[in-house]
Amino acid sequence: MASDPGGVRTIHGLDAAGVDPDEAIDRTIRGSTTILEILRLFPDGRAARLMSALYWPCAHCGGAVREPLTMAAKRHARDPRAVLEAFRALESGGPSDEQVAKAVARVPRA
Repeated sequence: MASDPGGVRTIHGLDAAGVDPDEAIDRTIRGSTTILEILRLFPDGRAARLMSALYWPCAHCGGAVREPLTMAAKRHARDPRAVLEAFRALESGGPSDEQVAKAVARVPRA
């Protein structure tokens, strides 16, 4: 087996967008961007660290890799817009402490 210098980039047996390491990923972070896609966009661990700061175990357990960011936000009782803004800020060296605080804040479930 060839060495993968970027780490493990394939999840065998999973049928989802973004699984194939050669598959192009849209760099635009939308509400429909999946957990797996966001992790692949930031292989340096920034997205995983943000998920940890938001108290989301997704990056560690892998159980929700096909879930879109907005659905994950709702599942964890967070404001989807604040969560998207925090993940989008990764592109420019963020998020700021304020953005993380907004994304961590729980909102009443509908």
